[in-house]
Amino acid sequence: MCSRHFEGSILRFEIFPAIDLMGGKVVRLQQGDAARRTEYAQEPAEMAREFQEAGAGRIHVVDLDGAFSGESKNLEAIKAIRAAVTVEIEVGGGIRTREAAETLLNAGINYVVVGTKALEDERFLKTLVEAHGAKVIVGADARNGFLSTRGWTADTKIEVIPFLTHLKTNVGVASVIFTDIARDGMFTSPNYDALESVLAIPGLEVIASGGVGSEDDVRGLLALNKPNLRGVIVGKALYDGRVDLRRLNSICSA
Repeated sequence: MCSRHFEGSILRFEIFPAIDLMGGKVVRLQQGDAARRTEYAQEPAEMAREFQEAGAGRIHVVDLDGAFSGESKNLEAIKAIRAAVTVEIEVGGGIRTREAAETLLNAGINYVVVGTKALEDERFLKTLVEAHGAKVIVGADARNGFLSTRGWTADTKIEVIPFLTHLKTNVGVASVIFTDIARDGMFTSPNYDALESVLAIPGLEVIASGGVGSEDDVRGLLALNKPNLRGVIVGKALYDGRVDLRRLNSICSA
């Protein structure tokens, strides 16, 4: 984790390596498209161990089958990841009932990421936040300023900023993962302008996602100097060898 002093406070920033799961296997998608899938030979637990050894403090896991279908399909692989490492784990994808969320939390997962259900059922989200507080993270997946749901297959007319402001103010959501779908897996750099708009929401912790393809992209995020920017999720760039996790972890302390 990076720690820098910023205007009297400490800027905490971390690289979250991603493990996306389909059929119990590690995969990566381009722009969330299941038809543009790359499957990797390593077992999920082995990949998690490698990330921990490279200095990860938290691993981001997505059950893609769950995201598309609405039901968890990779629980055994997730449990194997949990058993393999001691670092924090956040899991998203198909968490649309309280039972699904609590199954993961009871299995030792540190944070659950709620996306589709956060948009469709505010009462559900509020109840979950009241029960589990900061262990509940909202996944905000955006395309051209509007939110998408159901594994990015359904676009909505819900604007990102008003929606997230409402969740912070009225529902008590403390943390959000903001993903720019158009940049996910494309190595075109993060959408800094859109990210800054999200970061302007008072008191909301933000994890960036989508577009990182180089060390300079991480430097660009650090240059924003936003104390509520908690970190960035990096996936395909790690798998393709475009960036090295150890190097990324060292950048902000240089």
